[in-house]
Formats: sequence, structure tokens, C-alpha cells
Amino acid sequence: MNQISPLAETPVTRLKGVGPKRAERLARLGIETVQDLLFHLPFRYQDRTRVVPIGALRPGDEAVCEGQVDHVEIRFGRRRSLLVHLSDGTGSIILRFFHFTAAQKNALRRGLRLRCFGEVRNGPASYELVHPEYRPVDGAAPGPEETLTPIYPTTEGMHQLSWRELTEQALALLEQGGRLEALLPPEYLPPGLPGDLAEALRYLHRPPVGASLEQMQAGRHPAQRRLVFEELVAHQLSLREARRTLRRLQAPALAGDGGLRQKLLARLPFRLTGAQQRVLEEISADMASPRPMLRLVQGDVGSGKTVVAALAALQAVEAGFQVALMAPTELLAEQHLRNLREWFDPLEIPVGWLSGQVKGKERRRALEALAGGDLPLVVGTQALFQQEVAFARLGLVIVDEQHRFGVHQRLALRDKGAGGGLVPHQLIMTATPIPRSLAMTAYADLDLSVIDELPPGRTPVKTVLVSDQRRDEVIQRVRAACAAGRQAYWVCTLIEESESLQCQAAEETARQLAEALAGLRVGLVHGRMKAQEKEAVMARFKAGELDLLVATTVIEVGVDVPNASLMIIENPERLGLAQLHQLRGRVGRGSVESHCVLMYHPPLGQQARERLAVMRDTADGFRIAQKDLELRGPGEILGVRQAGEMQFRVADLLRDQDLLDAARDAADRLLRDAPEKVQPLIRRWLGGSTRYVQA
Repeated sequence: MNQISPLAETPVTRLKGVGPKRAERLARLGIETVQDLLFHLPFRYQDRTRVVPIGALRPGDEAVCEGQVDHVEIRFGRRRSLLVHLSDGTGSIILRFFHFTAAQKNALRRGLRLRCFGEVRNGPASYELVHPEYRPVDGAAPGPEETLTPIYPTTEGMHQLSWRELTEQALALLEQGGRLEALLPPEYLPPGLPGDLAEALRYLHRPPVGASLEQMQAGRHPAQRRLVFEELVAHQLSLREARRTLRRLQAPALAGDGGLRQKLLARLPFRLTGAQQRVLEEISADMASPRPMLRLVQGDVGSGKTVVAALAALQAVEAGFQVALMAPTELLAEQHLRNLREWFDPLEIPVGWLSGQVKGKERRRALEALAGGDLPLVVGTQALFQQEVAFARLGLVIVDEQHRFGVHQRLALRDKGAGGGLVPHQLIMTATPIPRSLAMTAYADLDLSVIDELPPGRTPVKTVLVSDQRRDEVIQRVRAACAAGRQAYWVCTLIEESESLQCQAAEETARQLAEALAGLRVGLVHGRMKAQEKEAVMARFKAGELDLLVATTVIEVGVDVPNASLMIIENPERLGLAQLHQLRGRVGRGSVESHCVLMYHPPLGQQARERLAVMRDTADGFRIAQKDLELRGPGEILGVRQAGEMQFRVADLLRDQDLLDAARDAADRLLRDAPEKVQPLIRRWLGGSTRYVQA
């Protein structure tokens, strides 16, 4: 094992001022060694290296200025405040304090010279600094700071001054020859990035006078990109390690004789597309191997992922093993249950159901059937993770919309494997198109299949943007569609986070529409209804017993009603592009021309206009995902904000896309030529969070 550098072994408690309490606070951020501290990098900087004339200050500037106190007053308004009028001959500015003491007021006397730092704002009478940092200066006062001032990510009880003191000590140890191992050989680095790691760290913790604040804030400085690159390589390695760990495990080889699959294909009222057949061949080959499959299937809305999952499930059942299909919401799980029962009942394959709503005798029966091996296939929600759920021979786990689950949840299902040390194969499906560069980085532990072809006969959905001032016209459009024998969705989106408020709004909208559309049958679905109620309403809508379905975004995924040809989305500017694309995918599932009306509330901001124009102009999920990535960042697309999987310290997948290919190449070279550097590099950047890579 390669020797870990001393700074990687030196505990932070060696630093002055780090006792047990502070060590505990630092540990909350994963900082236990001096190396950890050096890699805890500033997320922004302040320029306190020069004094700016007051007359040159502009709103939004964070700057140091110096001047003389002209007068001090207490102003009484809605809030009492202390105003200090400061000037320097080039202009004047007001320092405003809402919290102050009598001693502070008395100390700020006329004629006193002050040096201040803060953000310039527009005040009622002139520019202001609200609660600036300040100190009196005289002729012998020290000059401005000699470096840009770093601002560090922090935790409760740790102030910026503390961070600067601690990093100062860590940098001093580095200067004194404390070894920091360069785990990436210089020849692995892309051109233009500095080879000296210690020099890059010194620069980032204390950027010198003249360093471009703009370049530093944008994360484009070569020293930052050097660290970004190393983090991307570490992330790639962690996922490769996860993959290697999984590949060392054994899975049952599920070849199957093809009999059940042939029967299902013969009964389907459509033929599989070329893309579906190609992806099925990839899955089938994986499942026939004794190495666990870990495959992500991406397919745009309506591309036919469910039937691919069903055929994969039949391959496992043919081989005598059980299958668990898990979805993130009851509604989506119920949709899968309906589809699978429709396809599997004629084949005499029972499909079980397990969700939080299944209780009592029904639950006990399902659990006994799974544990006894009498139930070949079960569909469910997170309830499948629970400890009392045991399988006799679990061979395949299918996870829909995986990014809505945490990695540890996938692990919990994997641990319910086929017994005898075998783990199940995993098939992960997503209808969220993910740009390829992002998918290859975020899911480097998975094999990737893309269903990039829609079934024949699907008519593209026409999308129009309409102001909510034309609401009455939109209502009449619904009436006309339903009069022609079609059905419609009306989706309510509310800016409030409160689910109860969203549901109230949906109830009110349903009431108003029922009045305005007398004679039409209006149903309502929202997140606070019981699963059975939602299921009953959806079943009536699917059976054509309802003309209009008013819903919150709970219908985003999985609902399939071919007769629905009109989708109205209220306030679409409040949703992400990926979510709008999912909702729009609920129509256009039959052969009749379908429409989606995005009814926005004017005026629209520039970004909202741009986003809605993308929806109007394209139905290509991958183009939409790329735009979503540019506008909202990768966390939203991958859903990792709630799953907590991918958290980068300095890298940004959107900004740093140009480094991704080189990072993948460097990870390959390290694994091949310097495997002893892999673990230290993963530890340096991922620390304790490396436990998730075992998923």
C-alpha cells in the first residue's frame, strides 16, 4: 500500500485553537486531518486589497472604502436605525445599523476616520452599507489586505475568521515541508492546468493582489480547474470501484427458454421498435451472465420502457426466479401493476402488490407468498425495502425513476438477493432524458442503454403558449375537445411548497371548471387523497367515464390514457423543463392529434420565456434535458438534491463539461498504471461519503 502523505495523517487537533468542541464541528464537514482542511476550499472571495474612492462605488459592489464621519443620527421609522454619514472628498455614503448600542453610537463621533467593508446598496437618500465591518484608522493604520479574502463553506459555531486562522496554520505546515502527496501525475492533466498541487492550493486559499476576482468567482482560474479535475477523477474512480465491487459478486444466470416472452410478444397489439429490440438484447445478455447486471435504461416519454421491463421480468420468471419492480410513487407503481396484470394474467403469472396502504391479512398473504416463492413478481413502493419483506429467490430488481431513491435504498433491495451469496440483477429505468456527458459521469457505475425511437403511430404533441388572461378561451377549447369524444387533463401548479394548499387550489379549480363546463364529467386527483380514491378516479378516467381530470403534478409520470388529447398546464413557468416534458407526455399516446396548452401568468421573466419557448419548439427529450441542464444545473435533472448521491466540493458538471472526457481517461490510466493511488485519491475527495459507492 502506498504511504499516505503525513498531512493526510496529521489530525486537525494538532492545530492551535482546535479542541474537542471545534474538532467535532470540523468533523461535521468531514474535516479530520490537515489535508482535509487544505481541501476545504473557499466558495467565493472578497476583494479587500484596495481602498475604493466612495465616489466610484456602485450598487452590488463588495468593497473597502475609507472616509470621515460627518454626522451621526438615529432615524425612527418602521425600524429604528443608526445612520453614520461618511465622506472622502469624492462622494458620500451612509452606514446603516439596525442593531447597535449606546456605546457604539457614542464611539462613532464626528471627525473620526473609518475604514469599512460591505455591500453597496441603494438607500432612500443615497448609497448605503448596511451593517458593514468597520474600524477606526489613523496615520499609522495598516494598509489593505494583501490577498483576496476567502469565504469558506461553514457550519454552526465556525466563523470566517476561524477558518482563515486555521487555513493559515495549515498553509504554514505546507510551507514547512509537510508532505502533500501529488496523486495525479502531471502528464495526466489536461494542457494549461498547473502541475504543482501545493502551489494551486496556496493560490486558492490566498489569491494574491491582482488575481482576477471575476475569474475566481466564475471558477475558471487554472488553479481551480486543477482541483476540479482531480475531484472529477476521484468521483469517476469511486463509481468504477463501486462497479468493480459489484462485479466481484455473483448473480444467478437467468437465461430462460424464451417461452413466456414469445407468448407475450404474440399477444401484444403492436410490434417492438428497433430500439426496444436492441435494448432487450443488451438486457438479456446481461441477465444470462453470472455477473450482476447494473443497467440504466433511458427512454423518452412514450418510448415503451414498461414493455421492455416486462420482457426482462419474464426472462427471470422463465429461469425460476422472482422479480421486484419498485416505483417512487403509489400512482406510478399502480400504473405498472395495471399494465403487468393486463399482460401477465393471460400467461397465468400472478403479480403481487405491496405498498404502505396494503395492511392486515392482505399484507400477510403477500409476504408469505413472496417468502415461500409462490409469488413470482411483486410491484410496490418503498414498502419493498422493509425488513420483514423476504424473497425466496429474488433474481431481478427493476427500479423506475431511480434518481428519486437514495442509493442506500437500492442497496436494501439488493441485500434481499437470491440467497447462497447471490445478488439480484438490477435494471434501472428513467424517463428523464439525461445528456450523455452527464449520464456517463453521474452513472459511471452503470451500463447505459437508450431507447431513442418512439413507437409508430404516435403523433407529435403540438404545444402552444397562452396567457392566463385568455382562460375563458382555454375552457371553451376543453369543451370542444370533450364534445368530440376526447378527454383532457387540467394540471394545477402552485408556487407554495405546502401540499395542502396545492390540493385546496386543485379542489377550487375543479369546482370552477365543473361550473363553467356544465354537462361534462370532471374528476379530481391530488397528493392528499388516499391511494384507493386516486386509483378509483384514474380508473374512471381511463375507462372514459370522466371527460376532464383536474390534477396536481402527481400525474407527472406513468399515467397512460390514449384517448386523452388535450393537456392544460397552469403556471408552467413554475416547473422545470423535465417536469413539463413528463406532463406533456400524458397526451399524444393514441393516434389522434394532441395539444398541450401552457397557460402562463404574465409578465414572464427572460429565463421563463426562454424555457417555455424550448417546450413549444421541440418534443426531443434530450434537447430539453440539455436546456434544463444549462438553466437549472445537474442537481435538478438527476434528482440528487433529495437523494444526496452526488455532491461535489469544487466541480460543477455543467461548467466543467469540457474536463469530463479527460477525467474519465485519467481514471482509466490510474486504475491501469497506478492502482495504489486510487484509494488515497477517493479518500481525499469523498472521505466518509465513499460508503455510498458500494451501491
